[in-house]
Amino acid sequence: MKNLNESTKIELWIATALIVIIFIFSTIQAVSIHNFPASIPYQPNYWLNTLFRYIIVATCYFLLALFVKPELKKKDTRPSNAIFFVYILIQVCVFANLIDHYLLILLSVKMIANYFSRDMENKKNQLHSDVTVLLAISMFLQACSVLLNNPIVFRAAFSFILPIAIANYAILVFAVIPNLIHKKYRILKFIGYSLLTTILSLGILVLLFSIFDSINNGNVIELLMGINPPIQLFLVPIFAWNIYKSRNRKNIEEIATLKTELGKSDATLNFLKSQINPHFLFNALNTLYGTALQENAERTSEGIQKLGDMMRFMLQENLEDKISLSRDVEYLKNYIDLQKLRTSVSTDITIETQIEEQLNELQIAPMLLIPFVENAFKHGISLQYPSHIKITLQNSSDTLYFDVYNSIHLKSINDPEKFKSGIGLQNVKQRLALLYPEKHELIIRENAKEFFIHLTLQL
Repeated sequence: MKNLNESTKIELWIATALIVIIFIFSTIQAVSIHNFPASIPYQPNYWLNTLFRYIIVATCYFLLALFVKPELKKKDTRPSNAIFFVYILIQVCVFANLIDHYLLILLSVKMIANYFSRDMENKKNQLHSDVTVLLAISMFLQACSVLLNNPIVFRAAFSFILPIAIANYAILVFAVIPNLIHKKYRILKFIGYSLLTTILSLGILVLLFSIFDSINNGNVIELLMGINPPIQLFLVPIFAWNIYKSRNRKNIEEIATLKTELGKSDATLNFLKSQINPHFLFNALNTLYGTALQENAERTSEGIQKLGDMMRFMLQENLEDKISLSRDVEYLKNYIDLQKLRTSVSTDITIETQIEEQLNELQIAPMLLIPFVENAFKHGISLQYPSHIKITLQNSSDTLYFDVYNSIHLKSINDPEKFKSGIGLQNVKQRLALLYPEKHELIIRENAKEFFIHLTLQL
């Protein structure tokens, strides 16, 4: 109780007091109906049975308040499926006539309050929220049908058929339809599933009628067995299909918009590529390379050759979904060698690499590793202060281990890059999450003098 907020404490005290008052009122009313001397032998059993029933109600309410409500209010995480066991417990107690109908209304109101207090931004609680509100309405109708003395067929329908319909709806919306929506013959498969659930629901009804002997009128049972098939075969599937379509209409529109924008981007990219003739660029680089060799400019010719290899990679292999790890590592080495040419004039800059030769046939998404190296050279190299970079790449079986250490230097106040993050780091995090979900580990550490990343990737 110490960890509960004040509003929850007040609610629990009020609910407890209400249950106790109804308990006292019902026992006084029951005793007053009977002749007192005649009721004396009956009193001990009556008190124990009544007390047990109200303890059950109090337990159900406390579970709804202290367990179900916090689970539905979770942010960005899926609520526990134990919520459904709480609902099953309540429904079994209703079937067994252990919950007073006034208190059943109290429990249904609490469930509706839990529904409206849930985290509406969390889409992972949609299943639990739907079952909560539908079951609350079902329980409310059950209680009202008894209190209004409705015909027994209505009371039995609310007690037996409606909970089965709710379970059928939940399975359809959250399991069956999402799996069928993009498959062939989905309508036929959907109809087949509806027929199967209708047959199963009839079997469940027969079982419930045999266990809970609250309905002993054969005509009522036959009527319910006739009402159930149209509900499970037509009403519930149609309702579930419309709910699923309406909820996903916005997502479908967003996907269509994204595809349109992606098509425009691809068209723009292809146009830009057509404006830059790769053959002209490669021919120009070959000319410069030959000129550098004639002038004995070895470092210049080496740099031009590596730049040409990098451009060829960018224009050709970078467009693939997966490329060989050896090719990606080759691009990485070319980039590092070019940077070494730039920094070789300074003796205070140390660049150390330990990159294993990739002799296996592993595949990797292109350009995943290079942003970390680009970031290291961008922020870790200074021509005025001692600097160091260490790059390590190893692989064991199908797992890649990639480490990058680099020194950090304070930026000048006028440096436009002072408050900017690393090159492509956010982008590569997103790509890793999309391309290698639960198959990578990225650790980034930073102190006053050094920046470090460690990437473990299952290829």
